[in-house]
Amino acid sequence: MTETQMLIDQTANAYQWINKLVETVPRDKWTIIPPTLESSIVWQIGHLIISHYFHSIMVIRGHQMDILQQLPIRDYSEWFTVAVPVQSLGKVDSAKLEKHLLLMQQKSLAILATLQASELDDPLEPTPTAHPIATTKREAIDWNIKHTMYHCGQLGLIKRVVDKRHDFGLRLN
Repeated sequence: MTETQMLIDQTANAYQWINKLVETVPRDKWTIIPPTLESSIVWQIGHLIISHYFHSIMVIRGHQMDILQQLPIRDYSEWFTVAVPVQSLGKVDSAKLEKHLLLMQQKSLAILATLQASELDDPLEPTPTAHPIATTKREAIDWNIKHTMYHCGQLGLIKRVVDKRHDFGLRLN
């Protein structure tokens, strides 16, 4: 397996964990912001849409017009990175947000599939905002995987507080 394929597989796996967790939370609980966590399922999903775009698309291949025409990226960036979670409530329908997350994940994986191993050490595409962690495409992809899993943990905590513990299929005595 090539390094590029390994990064694609790890990215897909991180996305699968997010999706598996999110689909188990009833939609009527997506806007609950527990005081101890100060976040919600809605905010987390919106934040992941923007972070997937930035870390695995924009800095890898630049802006993608098809995405910019389908999603309100500027609004999402404002609501889910700059604003605190309570300010994002009521801004977008949860079903639409989930659809946009899946679309962004598909686009991310499609972009990564275009990368050659020889490009992994290339510098990032220029962006108005500097990448906080990475200077190469490999580092940006690696960060996207880690960042996604960090938010998976946050989603798991929110789910536990607003709904119930996630069932990973473990059989505990």
